[in-house]
Amino acid sequence: MDDVHKNTLLLVDDEKSNLKLLTLILGPEYTIYTATNGANAIEKAKEYMPDLILLDIVMPGMDGYETLSELRKCDKTQKIPVVFITGLNSSEDEEKGLSLEAADYISKPFSAMIVKLRVRNQIQMVNQLRTIEHLSRIDQLTNIPNRRSFDERLRIEWNHALREQMPISILILDVDKFKTFNDTYGHQNGDIVLQTVAKVISRLPRRSSDFAARWGGEEFVVLLPNTRLAAAMDIAEKIRADIEKEELPRIDNTIIRVTVSIGVHTQVPAQADSVNAFISSADKALYAAKETGRNRVIASR
Repeated sequence: MDDVHKNTLLLVDDEKSNLKLLTLILGPEYTIYTATNGANAIEKAKEYMPDLILLDIVMPGMDGYETLSELRKCDKTQKIPVVFITGLNSSEDEEKGLSLEAADYISKPFSAMIVKLRVRNQIQMVNQLRTIEHLSRIDQLTNIPNRRSFDERLRIEWNHALREQMPISILILDVDKFKTFNDTYGHQNGDIVLQTVAKVISRLPRRSSDFAARWGGEEFVVLLPNTRLAAAMDIAEKIRADIEKEELPRIDNTIIRVTVSIGVHTQVPAQADSVNAFISSADKALYAAKETGRNRVIASR
């Protein structure tokens, strides 16, 4: 299996022989990180964000219970599932681990098959939850991020722009006369239009921080961190022109074209500013583009 596609494990045990054995058992299937004490485990969990942590209970200094408790206090690591590896087998020990939300137990001495199966079960759950989470953030028709995903990204980028005092730009675009189009050509052709617009806005721009999403209905949004108004206007105009040139195959194989109107807003956030007002300014610019003839880009005033 290619390393890129492997799930990741953090193995934590003060006995290096145990780490060696677990790596031998699990190494062929997973990317392995190791730590020999609680403090180091917390550092590595924050750095590598493993899919699963196998954590020894009895360690000098910070034991496994304390380590798990600290992992749960940190926003970054609180959701990483933890499996205790332990020679302890009393019901009190198990109860304490479960109260700290340990996902499972693996007993020493290790049985290679038990270790593999218990880890595999946890990793399957991690991967299933990740798939569900991913799908909840993707618009099913256009296969680009949805409104929920955009709202989360906007909050992150807005706070970054506020902290660094950098400009942040937003484009809101709307397919012109989309209701009339749907009434004339039908919803299946309307779906082709939305998928085509999504394809175009996903191509532009190309920085990893730029973010395009379906806002809802026939509206789309593009977020451009650290982008001044002139650059945002250039990108918006390129999107508008590319959509206008796009030949859309109808389901009866004839060709049609559509246009979009785009509202653009740029600001350097201040503490008193709100995200809602930021969006509203772009929305007003979009309305102005519609009112003055459609198929154009207008910046907020």
